[in-house]
Amino acid sequence: MRFLPLILLFVLCSCYEKARDCKPYQIGEFYSEVTIDGVVFKSTFKRDKNIQVEKYDKKIDSSNLRWINDCEVVFKTINPKNMAERKDIHLKILTTTDSSYTYEYSYVGETKKQQGTAYIMN
Repeated sequence: MRFLPLILLFVLCSCYEKARDCKPYQIGEFYSEVTIDGVVFKSTFKRDKNIQVEKYDKKIDSSNLRWINDCEVVFKTINPKNMAERKDIHLKILTTTDSSYTYEYSYVGETKKQQGTAYIMN
C-alpha cells in the first residue's frame, strides 16, 4: 500500500504535457525577447507562411521560411551581408500560450541553442 502514492504520482506526471499549439504562430506580427549573457535583445517581426521581416536595432532583415512541421522552421536570410547571415537558423517552438510562445534556436548543424519568447502584437 505504501507504493500506491508513488504509482499515482508517476501516472499523473507522465500524462502531463506542456501545451504546444503552433499553427497560430506561423502568421502574424510579434515582439521577441532573447537574453544572451545577461543582455536582453528585443525585436519585432512580421511573418507570413513563407517570409519573415524582422526589425532589430534599426535594421531590417528578411528571411525565407521553410516549415519542417507545425512547430519547427528553418530561416534563410534573403540578402546576407556576411558569413554569419549565410548560415540557416533552425527554430523550434517549445511551448505556447494564448498570446506567446517560447522557442529555442540555433544555426543549422550546431548544438549550442539559445531560448527566447515571442509575444503576439495587437
